Amino acid sequence: MRTHTCGDLNLHCVGKNVALCGWMHVRRDHGGKIFIDLRDRYGITQVVFDPSVSKKAHEQAEKIGREFVLRITGKVRVRPEGMKNSELSTGEIEVVAESVSVLAASDTPRLDVDDRLVAGEDLRLKYRYLDLRRPAMQKNLIARHKAAMAVREYLSKNNFVEVETPLFVKHTPGGARVFKVASRTHPGKFYSLPESPQLYKQLLMVAGLDRYFQLAKCCRDEDLRADRQVEFTQIDIEASFISQDELLTLLEGLVAFVFYKVKGLKIALPLPRLTFYEAMSRFGSDKPDLRFGMELKEVTDVVKSCSFSIFRTAVENKGVVFALKIDKGARYTRGDIEELTKVAVDAGLPGLGWVKVGKTFEGSIAKYLDLHVQEDIKRITQSSEGDLICFSAGEFELACSALGSVRLFVAKKEHLIPEGYAFCWVVDFPLFEWNKDEQKWQARHHIFSHPREEDLDLLEKDPSKVRGLLHDCVLNGVEIGGGSIRINTRELQARVLKVTGMSLEDVEKTFDFLLEAFRYGAPPHGGIAFGFDRMCALLQGTDDIREVIAFPRTKAAENPLDGSPQEWTEQWLKELHLKLR
Repeated sequence: MRTHTCGDLNLHCVGKNVALCGWMHVRRDHGGKIFIDLRDRYGITQVVFDPSVSKKAHEQAEKIGREFVLRITGKVRVRPEGMKNSELSTGEIEVVAESVSVLAASDTPRLDVDDRLVAGEDLRLKYRYLDLRRPAMQKNLIARHKAAMAVREYLSKNNFVEVETPLFVKHTPGGARVFKVASRTHPGKFYSLPESPQLYKQLLMVAGLDRYFQLAKCCRDEDLRADRQVEFTQIDIEASFISQDELLTLLEGLVAFVFYKVKGLKIALPLPRLTFYEAMSRFGSDKPDLRFGMELKEVTDVVKSCSFSIFRTAVENKGVVFALKIDKGARYTRGDIEELTKVAVDAGLPGLGWVKVGKTFEGSIAKYLDLHVQEDIKRITQSSEGDLICFSAGEFELACSALGSVRLFVAKKEHLIPEGYAFCWVVDFPLFEWNKDEQKWQARHHIFSHPREEDLDLLEKDPSKVRGLLHDCVLNGVEIGGGSIRINTRELQARVLKVTGMSLEDVEKTFDFLLEAFRYGAPPHGGIAFGFDRMCALLQGTDDIREVIAFPRTKAAENPLDGSPQEWTEQWLKELHLKLR
């Protein structure tokens, strides 16, 4: 049907008779000649309809509308001087039409198939098939395809085997609300859709598969946002007989390979590794954006004896005080500082202390800091006249994360974040966190994560100090992957569970098939799940994963294209043995 695509033709094709197929992108009528830009996935070719060459084709061209699907035959020639388009790969030639066939007519499109004028979200999702005709969207999906191919190529070369795991599974409590599917053949029973293949990939390690991966479809019944959908894809990976260091080296090689294959970028390896404590205390986040500085500085020892009661109380309660210097921030108005305070309050602080640096400090807490303390703070924060210093006080994670939120806000406000990619690993997360509502310890990630060997003696003595063999991969302040080395013995599993107030017998009722498998010799193993949608979005320079998903949903988890979710019918309810209240 066609000899070339709309992105193929160049000066080497001049004089050839060709056949092209595509959509009518733009039509221009110039002095009796009609020019059409014919578009397909591969590019755009200019076609000239000249009545002196084919009167019939010219007459047909007069009736062609936007987005008509056409087949055009003609001869390639060089464009006249002054008419070349350097922005197109085909910009030096044009096709003189000899015949045109309308393969399908089109109504007036509900949105412009053009990157220069992007429609609103609802319209884009309802007419997604038109939105996907835009070059930018096709570029995104092709980049996603390349990323998937790179994942398969790299992992296959490293002896990983792609295995599909079930989509209809037993419900096991995890970190997210899951979808339930009523069973027609088993009245009163249901399946769950998996939030991840976590248990099954561990079973594959027990099965001796050694190295597994999957581009896994996962589902979570949660509120949506720009980087979350109810159904999403993750690169699921698990490997046996491997240390955490070996695993991270292997995984960062995968990330570098994907970015090279898709973007042609060479990522410097090894990636920086930060402990959880270091990431929090320096950047105020366990997913730090390393593209810019503005690091937090701890000033607990300097201010512990000052007369400011909030600082003193925080220290007495075994909390901390951190400071953040904003270069030239003394120019900030009261309104600007109120903005920063709101950011800190929204992050959990009761307020935000601040001073402007002059010959002495000026500001909300300056009177509580004597000259000796002021000099120490200036030295630690490397501040000078004209800077602004903000302070947070309280429990470690709260004080750090709140000031980290201020750091990000200022960086965006002042346009301090450069283009580019900054990766890191964050490791040594606390294995447990204290649940204030239930007054007990709980696993920070999941109950199958392995403690660091040197912290095993602390399990019963001080769970707050136990670090896990946990690892997150972070890119530009976004967590793109998280995993751990897993527990592989029942004895250690029982000790970890006891800290959370659970017994092995309690957990066996829920995770029976996994823990039963551990009776038969489970190898040491560990893995990760990369958010494939997030990775692809960042590859393409966007924070919105819907830009790299062909048919995403709205923030209300609705699909304007097909109208889902839809109302139940009495017949369906009857088939599934359900009633609605």
